Amino acid sequence: MRHLGTALGLSAAQEQLYQQVLPASGQRLAEVSSGLLRTPDQLLTELGPLVREGIVRVHDGTLEVAPPSEVVVLMLTRWAASLAEAGDQLTHLARAVPHLAPDDGPPGRMTDGEAVPLDGEVVVGGDVPSTLVGWIEESADDLLFLRPDQWRMPSESAMAVAVTQAILEGREARAVYPARALREAPSVLVGRATIGEQIRVVPEVPTRLAVIGNRAMVPEPPGLSSERRVIVRQPAVVDMFRAYFEALWDRAVAVPALERGDATPDLDELLLAQLAEGAKDEQIARILGISLRTVRRRVAAMMTELGVDSRFQAGVEAVRRGWL
Repeated sequence: MRHLGTALGLSAAQEQLYQQVLPASGQRLAEVSSGLLRTPDQLLTELGPLVREGIVRVHDGTLEVAPPSEVVVLMLTRWAASLAEAGDQLTHLARAVPHLAPDDGPPGRMTDGEAVPLDGEVVVGGDVPSTLVGWIEESADDLLFLRPDQWRMPSESAMAVAVTQAILEGREARAVYPARALREAPSVLVGRATIGEQIRVVPEVPTRLAVIGNRAMVPEPPGLSSERRVIVRQPAVVDMFRAYFEALWDRAVAVPALERGDATPDLDELLLAQLAEGAKDEQIARILGISLRTVRRRVAAMMTELGVDSRFQAGVEAVRRGWL
């Protein structure tokens, strides 16, 4: 659960400064800075990150501070743009590497201004789990997975053994699952959590992905197919896949109960995340695998608990309380 400032990438000091200048919105900059025992230039310097985010503006010497409701909109817009950009980049990367293997010379280098293909290849067919198990055994790095449907595959147990061994060696394994996995395969997730895999869930996981050390694997095109895969070793591209994973991980919801053998998610947090994205009740019910009546009952209960009259106000108040 992140506080408002943290979600926007602000430090605790910058968030505190926002709280200090918020009541002074509409006042002259000189008056505000004097009240905070700073010169106008000093205050402007400290407000720099807030100004860049559009949270604070200075117009004709007057300080204008966005209220929390506007900050929530800025935050959600930033999240949406970031994830959309990451998704577009992921798709472009997968489509841009049909000829990855270089004919000669070091991969990924520039020779006299001439581009050399990226280090990697497109693979058709083969045994994906065996490949990933080999990567795990060969590397000493952490493991990152997007797992939209793998619990349905017969190779699940072999992968679990390899992941267990990696965790016993002191490595970190993190995986993002769709919320439906808690309903369709609770025993698998409980088992994974028991061996030490860190698990978070989101309403939907858009593609399979594995990032292990200096290698990444994603379907071609991104999605659920394993017939064609892009395998990449180019550092910049692997870092891109890692950043895409981290973007989803930051949005995902932890399920601490898994470690206690319980696959019950925090529905309220998942519901709030869906409401913040503008999802309708029917869509939320389908994604989370709960009834429409349950969705409406839980939303009404949350609005009552938050003391608000609309869903938008619920999002604002949830962020203010650090629930999102």
